[in-house]
Amino acid sequence: MFLVEKELNSREGRATLARGFSLLALAAAFWVANPVLGAELELVQTIPLPNVAGRIDHMAVDVAGERLFVAALGNSTVEVIDLKRGSRVRSMQGFGEPQGLAYVAQSNRLFVASGEPGRVDIFDATSLAPIRRIDGLKDADNVRYDAKAQQIYVGYGKGALRVIDAATGDASGELKLSGHPESFQLEEGSGRIFVNVPTAGHIAVLDRVQRKSVATWELHGAAANFPMALDEPGHRLFVGVRRPAELLVYDTDSGKLVTRLSIGEDTDDVFFDAARRRIYAICGQGFISIVQLGEADRYTVLEPVRTAPGARTGLFVPALQRLYVAAPARAGSDAAVQVYVVR
Repeated sequence: MFLVEKELNSREGRATLARGFSLLALAAAFWVANPVLGAELELVQTIPLPNVAGRIDHMAVDVAGERLFVAALGNSTVEVIDLKRGSRVRSMQGFGEPQGLAYVAQSNRLFVASGEPGRVDIFDATSLAPIRRIDGLKDADNVRYDAKAQQIYVGYGKGALRVIDAATGDASGELKLSGHPESFQLEEGSGRIFVNVPTAGHIAVLDRVQRKSVATWELHGAAANFPMALDEPGHRLFVGVRRPAELLVYDTDSGKLVTRLSIGEDTDDVFFDAARRRIYAICGQGFISIVQLGEADRYTVLEPVRTAPGARTGLFVPALQRLYVAAPARAGSDAAVQVYVVR
């Protein structure tokens, strides 16, 4: 204590402390701007995608075949990655703004939704030869597979989900919405579908048996609700919003907002890790926001994981214990898929 007081009483000592505080402030600023890898995720591989330009959208995986399919929207291609070799093996051409993908292991088929021509293409996933094309789906976007009913759902247009028979490709119905659908999740037990409808400023709750809307949930002052993840056993829905940059947590029984948490900006994919009770929000700001679920609706925002500027989409694959993140090309660097091991 005496030495500290003596130093404080000298001009040199005060200058030394001032420099020390300045260094601490700079370190704190660097920490905020440059988050380092947390213990929950470890970057183990970067798979380059040379000559892939523009925005990269969603992904699908063939777990048994160890292949990752990547919708390179800005490049009008679907990139096929051999996960065992850690390299791209094919760039599928002939698309216009491919956005949503679904791989159906049961029939070994790949479904690709393209926004600009407004269609869904169905491919044999082994040969990647085309099987069928479904037109008339303007701005075809997110794709989900209902394994129990063997149906594909495609969000498209100014407000609808088209239902497609996964075996034949025939249309088998449609569910109307108040605006263009972004991410949506299928609840197995109840037959409900939760849909982000940002242009309408709400979450739509649909009954896929009756094929009608049964409720809408407000965003409580937030906007731009694009990504979504579901914890069905825990009765919680996680919705990423961009204005402000938050994660909204809803009780799926009541539709009430449970809590809201600050996350990174420009999120476009959110995933729920049931085994570890974690949420991963991939943010275009350049990092992954991680939220740990505790007991009694306690949520803790953990240390973020740095990715790359503009990397806002990806895919969490529980069976492989991997989180894949799409990093678009930037000046001096190729596009790539970053591979993270989940700890």
